Amino acid sequence: MIPVLLPVFSGFCLSAALIMAIGAQNLFVLQQGLRGEHVALVVLFCSLSDALLITVGVSGLGTFLGAVPEIGRVLAFGGSAFLAWYGLAALHRVRAPRRMIAGETPPIPRVRVLAMLAAFTFLNPHVYLDTVLLMGAAGAAEPSGQRPLFIGGAASASVVWFTSLGYGSRLLRPIFARPIAWRILDAIVGCVMLTLAASLILRALAPDLRLK
Repeated sequence: MIPVLLPVFSGFCLSAALIMAIGAQNLFVLQQGLRGEHVALVVLFCSLSDALLITVGVSGLGTFLGAVPEIGRVLAFGGSAFLAWYGLAALHRVRAPRRMIAGETPPIPRVRVLAMLAAFTFLNPHVYLDTVLLMGAAGAAEPSGQRPLFIGGAASASVVWFTSLGYGSRLLRPIFARPIAWRILDAIVGCVMLTLAASLILRALAPDLRLK
């Protein structure tokens, strides 16, 4: 491999490995892709957010956040409240008698989509763990001249992943033409969100809380 491409490849692979795990943000992107609403906006927001967080992490913010656990505690409480609300709403939809077929439900306003994405992204300490601390530490270990290449590779992985998830989910629409499929998805979403909310509360209450 050409030496100049090594930091690009390293950033791409590490970022891909971290963002492909099931989480609140990925599930929301999947839902929007299935609904076919504001997909380009969702993909753009998530990709730019990752690029921003990775950049500030490589620039040294990760070290600062790791040294100030109070910031992690505030994020944990705020994020847990939001995730719990969203999870309970998803479980409520499982019990709702109304049909939830793609294209037949009322569209979510663009502003609300952006607000929820911002909450999923910036109120979740796990996002800072992945993009700011872990990616930041890995990028900062690169020679200064190669750090922009590392950031570019990592950001490219986010673009590829969110584009694939947002637009590729349309292939699942025939399955989600059945209301039961939406109910199963909402049950999964609800359980994942409540589990994440509980884990954040436990982290916030831990006396040695750190973003790690």
